[in-house]
Amino acid sequence: MANPDFGALHAAMQAQVDQQFLPGVSTALFKGSHVVDTFCCGFADKEAAIALREDHIFRMFSSTKLVTACAVLMLFEEGHIRWDDPIETYIPELGSCQVLKAGATRIDEVEPARTSITIRHLMTHTSGLSYGIFDPGTLMFDAYNKADVMDPGKSLREMMTTLSALPLSFQPGTQWEYSVATDVLGRLVEVISGQSFGEFLAERIFAPLGMVDTDFWVAKDKVERLCALYVGVDLLDPTKPGLLRADDKPFPGAYLSRLPRESGGGGLVSTLGDTVRFIQSFLPGGPALLKPATIELMCQNQLAAGLCVQFPNMPRFETKGFGLGSSVSIGTSAWEPAEVVGEVGWGGLAGTIWWINPRIGIAGVLMTQRYFGFGNPYSFVFKAQAYKALGFN
Repeated sequence: MANPDFGALHAAMQAQVDQQFLPGVSTALFKGSHVVDTFCCGFADKEAAIALREDHIFRMFSSTKLVTACAVLMLFEEGHIRWDDPIETYIPELGSCQVLKAGATRIDEVEPARTSITIRHLMTHTSGLSYGIFDPGTLMFDAYNKADVMDPGKSLREMMTTLSALPLSFQPGTQWEYSVATDVLGRLVEVISGQSFGEFLAERIFAPLGMVDTDFWVAKDKVERLCALYVGVDLLDPTKPGLLRADDKPFPGAYLSRLPRESGGGGLVSTLGDTVRFIQSFLPGGPALLKPATIELMCQNQLAAGLCVQFPNMPRFETKGFGLGSSVSIGTSAWEPAEVVGEVGWGGLAGTIWWINPRIGIAGVLMTQRYFGFGNPYSFVFKAQAYKALGFN
């Protein structure tokens, strides 16, 4: 990169703040494992006029999933698991599952699962589990919420018991559905390691990388660094300017005390600096936690032919497959750079984004706090400008 120009990227991010789409935003770009640009603008708290800094703490939501995937990949490297192991080998409660029949009108219209849920199914969201978030009005949405699957007062072990009483949405391996599968993987880590999930992450990932502000809660001496959370004025129209305060998401008092549930699917808080160190661990020359061959495997599409990322009431993302813990770009789309093929990435419900393109050796991180933000237009603006700044279109 000769004299890279990040001015257009910075201006585009500042515009997202000025136009009331984001309260504040911090970004980092990588060439190889080297951070070549960081940028921070806007507010951690608009009402209090607190300028956003790189040490502010963000709710990571589903950006947590990469951390969980890393933990499972460690167990794989150490020979503790194989990808096609039945999950009931480790979590007996999830054996002998029932599956909701096609066209069912009641939650008890079920048939036996034809195959066990495997660890590969859990890593790729093809297990048949659901979430109870993205498909309101469905049998599974109602069942998950009635059972309070996401109750923060339940430990991961107790969550497995709750899940065991619910049917799967489909036969394992036959469809893709975003789900609590990553929380099941957190419990898998506990069973194999003999530690709590949080203890394992702290000892094996956070401490080695110096991720001093990443945890499942924010200690009292750090609360002043927790960003305020906002939501757009119209969830159905993310192009409408305006932000409303939403600090009670996902529930009042979230992250302010230790709770039994350490969610591998969405429970962590972190900073830009900590996230940068974690992303570097996947990049050549970075502080390695995993072997290059394991990272290469993580980045390979694991979905069967005909399957792709697909959310309820949205078009199929035909260019998005799924690897061992994150999406994989298997083609190009009209709203992404042409060089995106081979990229892995994901984001969180509160707006955080990460992506790594091992094929061309670049990566990016964006931190913000807009609830239901991931996938909003700003994420595509960031990626387009980042690729250009790094020398790609």
